[in-house]
Amino acid sequence: MSLIASLATGAQTGVHTIAAAFANIDNPVADYSDTPWWLSLVKALLVFVFLMVNTLLVIWFERRVIGRMQQRPGPNRTGPFGLLQTLADGVKLALKEDLTPKNADKVIFVLAPIIAGAMAFVSFAIIPMGPVVSMFGHRTPLQLTDTPVAVLLVLAVAGVGVYGIILAGWSSGSTYPLLGGLRSTAQVISYEIAMGLSLVAIFMYSGSMSTSQIVASQKSLWFIIPAFFSFLVYVVTMVGETNRLPFDLAEGEGELTGGFHTEYSSLKFAMFFLGEYVNMFTVSALATTMFLGGWQAPPGIAAINDGMFNHGWWGLIWFVIKLWLFMFFFVWLRGSLPRVRYDQFMRFGWKVLIPVTLLWVVAVAFIHGAQLAFFGANTRTATIIVLGVISVLAVAVAWVWEGRRDAAAVPVERPEEIDPFAGGYPVPPLPGQRLREPSLHGAPSLTGSAGDPELTDQEDTRG
Repeated sequence: MSLIASLATGAQTGVHTIAAAFANIDNPVADYSDTPWWLSLVKALLVFVFLMVNTLLVIWFERRVIGRMQQRPGPNRTGPFGLLQTLADGVKLALKEDLTPKNADKVIFVLAPIIAGAMAFVSFAIIPMGPVVSMFGHRTPLQLTDTPVAVLLVLAVAGVGVYGIILAGWSSGSTYPLLGGLRSTAQVISYEIAMGLSLVAIFMYSGSMSTSQIVASQKSLWFIIPAFFSFLVYVVTMVGETNRLPFDLAEGEGELTGGFHTEYSSLKFAMFFLGEYVNMFTVSALATTMFLGGWQAPPGIAAINDGMFNHGWWGLIWFVIKLWLFMFFFVWLRGSLPRVRYDQFMRFGWKVLIPVTLLWVVAVAFIHGAQLAFFGANTRTATIIVLGVISVLAVAVAWVWEGRRDAAAVPVERPEEIDPFAGGYPVPPLPGQRLREPSLHGAPSLTGSAGDPELTDQEDTRG
């Protein structure tokens, strides 16, 4: 009874932690007391330049890496190592003719790419890129702004960005862009639900939704360890959120031509293109902040010389390294996996990811409550024990499931000899099978034609 009472108390504590994370608006945020308004403008400009330069680099990086994966050089002519190829493509795109379809709603047609491109930059404002540093004689965090509900701001801005996609498809006045817009909107909205649920575990462990406080709470243990399942769910949802392969179903060339931006050209198309890559950086930066300790150095390096590598501009270096690890992951997926089927992807999101993530949130509430009830502030020991128990249970369930599936499997009898034309169509043999002479009834006639004397006048299709 005492064990049950302790678990109940722990679960209640975990629920109160969730409530505090959502309801307590007095949570501390980053200190901007020594940050004048002009310094905020300078930091906003630096964030914009950072994203633009990294976008130019990642497009070149993607083409080079995929080229190597496919045994071809990739861009290597314009500039050293082809580094200026992306800039040349951007200039060429800007000089192309800007076309507007006759049946398009011209105001919405122009507004849609502006919404999609602008919203991609807004979300990066709450990402902590480093600790407090000295800039122009002032001590200021390497973060543009912070709020007690900063993570919710990212999800809200992503929801607004969906309007740019659906308005682009609707305003084009064409069928394929409309279908692509509907596909993309349904995909983004569906996977935003699982993405938001995967972050609830982080709110419970950190007790805050402020990005700066979430990074600070990972000083001793990165949240990728206790919230490993949330990390896996987030990685899947961030690929679906950004419409990247293997989930770029809104731009399936064989089905929708180009998707929601089929009718766009010149700078309007460039805005969608830019928004997609900036969104990749945004979701990668959020993953770094929520699961990988943000700008903090890896645990072994952070312990050197009393944490000297966690101070000053070192934090920006660690942040960029982690960010580009996720960008390589995006490129690796694109070069390795084929596009999935749309109905399978949506079914996976609604019937698998969302229900399983809901169960995970409930489990985390009990786990976190049990840690507080039994181990107090010693979260590292509690996390190791809990993860060990979960791993053992997962292996046991997988072993039982695999045994039941093997027992239920019915061996398929494979004939040694087959008729390749038995079903009316030629079927190749499987390994270990041999072909039988085709039957006269099932095999197609090799001499039958429109002039065969056995054909009647009605069957002769020449005229």
